[in-house]
Amino acid sequence: MAVIHISEAEAVRDFAGLLAQVRGGAEVVIGSDAEPVAVIRSAAPAAVRLLSDSLRRARERASTATLDGGFGADLEAAIGSHPEPSDNSAWD
Repeated sequence: MAVIHISEAEAVRDFAGLLAQVRGGAEVVIGSDAEPVAVIRSAAPAAVRLLSDSLRRARERASTATLDGGFGADLEAAIGSHPEPSDNSAWD
């Protein structure tokens, strides 16, 4: 995903063009005096990342994080601690 940095003035001048960039998959950082003010990215739901993908990314970054033998039990406990499944429909 491309990250585009623009000024507030540029964003105002061509907002339709900015949205076209976002629709095309870009993330737009709008800044003022080199300070980020806002980030615009697609509202499409993010894809679920599999644990195997997370582990691959960690290896690629030479992460020293490790999963101990109790990881599965910890994960089940975290999931079980929710009284009901998460409902993200409010975000739709």
